[in-house]
Amino acid sequence: MVGSSDGNQSDDSSHFERGVDHIYEAFICPLTKEVMHDPVTLENGRTFEREAIEKWFKECRDSGRPPSCPLTSRELSSTDVSPSIALRNTIEEWRSRNDAAKLDIARQSLFLGNAETDILQALMHVRQICRTIRSNRHGVRNSQLIHMIIDMLKSTSHRVRYKALQTLQVVVEGDDESKAIVAEGDTVRTLVKFLSHEPSKGREAAVSLLFELSKSEALCEKIGSIHGALILLIGLTSSNSENVSIVEKADRTLENMERSEEIVRQMASYGRLQPLLGKLLEGSPETKLSMASFLGELPLNNDVKVLVAQTVGSSLVDLMRTGDMPQREAALKALNKISSFEGSAKVLISKGILPPLIKDLFYVGPNNLPIRLKEVSATILANIVNIGYDFDKVTLVSDNRVENLLHLISNTGPAIQCKLLEVLVGLTSCPKTVPKVVYAIKTSGAIISLVQFIEVRENDDLRLASIKLLHNLSPFMSEELAKALCGTAGQLGSLVAIISEKTPITEEQAATAGLLAELPDRDLGLTQEMLEVGAFEKIISKVIGIRQGDIKGMRFVSPFLEGLVRILARITFVVNKEARAITFCREYNVASLFLHLLQSNGQDNIQMVSAMALENLSLESIKLTRMPDPPPLNYCGSIFSCMRKPHVVNGLCKIHQGICSLRETFCLVEGEAVEKLVALLDHENEKVVEAALAALSSLLEDGLDVEKGVKILDEAEGIPHILNVLRENRTERLTRRAVWMVERILRIEDIAREVAEEQTLSAALVDAFQNADFRTRQIAENALKHIDKIPNFSGIFPNMA
Repeated sequence: MVGSSDGNQSDDSSHFERGVDHIYEAFICPLTKEVMHDPVTLENGRTFEREAIEKWFKECRDSGRPPSCPLTSRELSSTDVSPSIALRNTIEEWRSRNDAAKLDIARQSLFLGNAETDILQALMHVRQICRTIRSNRHGVRNSQLIHMIIDMLKSTSHRVRYKALQTLQVVVEGDDESKAIVAEGDTVRTLVKFLSHEPSKGREAAVSLLFELSKSEALCEKIGSIHGALILLIGLTSSNSENVSIVEKADRTLENMERSEEIVRQMASYGRLQPLLGKLLEGSPETKLSMASFLGELPLNNDVKVLVAQTVGSSLVDLMRTGDMPQREAALKALNKISSFEGSAKVLISKGILPPLIKDLFYVGPNNLPIRLKEVSATILANIVNIGYDFDKVTLVSDNRVENLLHLISNTGPAIQCKLLEVLVGLTSCPKTVPKVVYAIKTSGAIISLVQFIEVRENDDLRLASIKLLHNLSPFMSEELAKALCGTAGQLGSLVAIISEKTPITEEQAATAGLLAELPDRDLGLTQEMLEVGAFEKIISKVIGIRQGDIKGMRFVSPFLEGLVRILARITFVVNKEARAITFCREYNVASLFLHLLQSNGQDNIQMVSAMALENLSLESIKLTRMPDPPPLNYCGSIFSCMRKPHVVNGLCKIHQGICSLRETFCLVEGEAVEKLVALLDHENEKVVEAALAALSSLLEDGLDVEKGVKILDEAEGIPHILNVLRENRTERLTRRAVWMVERILRIEDIAREVAEEQTLSAALVDAFQNADFRTRQIAENALKHIDKIPNFSGIFPNMA
């Protein structure tokens, strides 16, 4: 209840006022100094308010004093009191006359044009009357005084509005008829408006009045129907800036309104979910169905999903197990809503969602789920297996469940097919379950039907799910996928079309690029088909567009670019077999692009693939180098003309001894690629180092002048880095490549003499000689001979030929 103080005006004032009978002294209790309600008389004839004198006697007992008269201080022989019936009746008659007079004064004063002091006093009179004698509320209603008080809410004075709210609260307290009068018209709408437009005291009075009104079940619907009422009340309960009383009254008002299921649903829409969850836990079957159905349609943020899963997850799983199809449907739709976040999905797993979910998905028989609900089950399962949470997914691939999934995919419509494919995407993303899925697909021959989903045009989600699945399978089934794509008309072209779409980079484009990148890079037939459909032209255009900033897509740009580079690199694996590959690489200056991609810092795979591509191209340089034309033959008119110096051609390649360029012959030397490759030998990723080393080794291949190749490496300051790679002995593959290069470098006597005494290098070669594979041991032996660590016995024996 709002406090009774009116500032300088007390609601219990006993001062003489105009139009009010004088208060007789006999009416006043000597202890309370107020008009008595239940006067009683002591044995000495003194009269007091019953409650006050009983309190006095208690204080006497508590202090160990004998009972006494408060006025005379004389001891009393008894604490018995006698009701003063005549005095009480006289006081009541006097009070009735005064109340009627005060109501008349109030009716005369409660007009907006009157003085504020008169209005405030009139409001105080009404509060006094309602607090002292409840029966007079009927008089207030009949006099239509409530409507006059409501009119005061239109006052421009904050104080008048505040006191009018307080007065209305006193009037309606415990009186449903008064509440109904207050709720007529736009009064409730005005109260709601005050929740946001009034000062703090006004808001407190408004919410207190709403709380009194909400005690009437009929008025709860009225309050809930006012636009913004629930939002404002819920906002007050969660506000840190409001005083405790406002927060408490707003919360209790909402609790009263929770009797209405419709209002509970509205509250849930505005973020107050606990009432809905409570009814879902403890309501009747009909109520549980209603609440679960609404929950399935409600937008929820991730934190709320976790709360819902923790609170009603078990109840929803129990509803899934019932034989009642509407309840199962409502539960499935609610679970679908809350399973899409990792945190809430973890909770649902702990609540035991998987067994009934799998049963619903695969069970065929009485009371089995219709296909439209199997789609919901598949969606929930897809949500759970794709959350990235490392729960035990092995159970999902046991008991022929993958085979059942594949069978269901081939016998259902696009909507459920999409969700089932997403389940397989999740299972193929897990190292523990992907072997089972791969085995099931291989043994069933399902790869052919899975590839066909690439052609889907009317369902983008289905096509995306199929591409993501094929991307996950590609490292384990690259040959089967290549065969399926080559053997099916249009599939490869469709994938290339997805990559070349002119949109911000999408997840589908990144997955498609990743899929094609995993296919066998030396598959000539596949590369030829890609040449036929113009794949490489479109891919190189995308790569250049991304590098120049013309193509956007922050989230997927890195995997997309990596996939594109890997696809583009495959053309370099067939330059020795396919003339169109050489033509393409020259026309689009592919070697130059890969040279620039070497410098993609932070993108290790791109750097590695670029170095591999440059190696492939460099190995063809010796075949592509154009020898200079011989000088024209001149007739020797004299002996002296025939003795001129031989013709010298300037600008020949240092290593290939012909006319070279990066664009036409893919020459690393002419393209100034050697220094960039050397820089990668210090890379922390050994695969990048290995690829760079392999590219550099193309300068020391048989058929080239090894001494010139070593000189080129020396000028690029690459020899110390190559030797260091051998010393570090990081991986077997890297050591094998480094030994091969070091042996060729040590063929140069000056270098061999310089490093012969270096213990770490000798130790690395000895380790390779003792522990490497047969071929590498032979090469290491030769290298050790170059630095005289092993005697070269071939020079000791005479030539027996």
